[in-house]
Amino acid sequence: MTDTQKDRLAAARERLRPLFTEIGEGTVAREQGRILPFAEVEALRAAGFGRLRLPVEHGGDGLDWPSFAEVLIELAAADSNLPQIFRGHIAYVEHVLTAPPGAWRDLWLDRLGAGELVGNAWSENGAAAVGTNATRVSRRSDGSWRVDGRKFYTTGSIFADWIDATVDLDGTTVTALIRREQRGVTVSDDWDGFGQPLTGTGTAVFDDASVDDVDVEPFTARFPFQTAVYQLTLLSVLAGIAAAIERDTATQVRSRTRVYSHGSADRVADDPQVLQIVGELTAVRATARALVLDVAREVQHAADSLGTPSAQDAVVTAELRSAHAQIVLTDLVPRAASRLFDTLGASAVRSGTALDRHWRNARTVSSHNPWIFKARQLGDHVVNGRVPDFVWAVGAAKAQEGAPAPATA
Repeated sequence: MTDTQKDRLAAARERLRPLFTEIGEGTVAREQGRILPFAEVEALRAAGFGRLRLPVEHGGDGLDWPSFAEVLIELAAADSNLPQIFRGHIAYVEHVLTAPPGAWRDLWLDRLGAGELVGNAWSENGAAAVGTNATRVSRRSDGSWRVDGRKFYTTGSIFADWIDATVDLDGTTVTALIRREQRGVTVSDDWDGFGQPLTGTGTAVFDDASVDDVDVEPFTARFPFQTAVYQLTLLSVLAGIAAAIERDTATQVRSRTRVYSHGSADRVADDPQVLQIVGELTAVRATARALVLDVAREVQHAADSLGTPSAQDAVVTAELRSAHAQIVLTDLVPRAASRLFDTLGASAVRSGTALDRHWRNARTVSSHNPWIFKARQLGDHVVNGRVPDFVWAVGAAKAQEGAPAPATA
């Protein structure tokens, strides 16, 4: 890390850490009461969290990907829902940063620099075929654009100013940036997953919603390493959960006064068997962080390589590395979230402790973009040299035409 990046990261942490501490103090109450973190998102917006990757001259902190990943992990340790809420925004910022110079890029740099947030609406849970969208953009009689349809897994959109939606235009997938605050847009908190319950991953309905010409683009205009960026955000969430597991386990072990007659010490904090498990959890936390930072470095390399002869290789490496980390952390972090209970007694499973949230949240994050298919593709790459298809979709049947729209939550 360069001295400039060290200074920028230190300044961002100094500004954000008090807020992260405050956010962490309310995490359990919010999850137990299913209180969406509107106030916390607004506080993060005001503190410049959504601008961390923007250049300094555009009102941001100018963090590179490894530095930004460090901040994402810290926020996830405080509340795992919040980095996922910003996942669509993070990817859209990168889309703007990698766009060619021009009026459109300047417009969006100004919007993002002013603190405007972008949510995600790429997935549908209806009967649309794989690679197609039932949600459509079309022209009104006056020539303006309208969007009609329904999206699910619209993570972050209920908190955002804009909704980044994949839509169909005459059989081709395009993207539309739709202002959330308008008569034709309704976003509902109907996400009923057992984990990550406060991400706003519910339904968005568009009924004659308006979108400007400048904000309708071909899906192919998106930056080539976007899948790695989406996955890196989820990996950061897992690393943050691993850090929270270590933190909460250590706190519980230190404070525990009751011991078992067949235990190995007169104090739980001195029991070698308990300490062994805490050591294992510490190793998972350190491994998760290391893997996330490794992926972040490859994502940064992919960003730096755009427009050069090595760009494609850099993109492939970033995508492969993100899949490696996903496969490993999908196993390690939920297992650590269960293993923490081996250090404690039955009182640890009482609902008031909320320690079960770590497993529920880790398992939910790990269920995005199923790792089993990534593992198969990695094996195919190693054995047969085939490069995985990094743009994928989910639906009722394989589409015959049209660019696929990646399914992200």
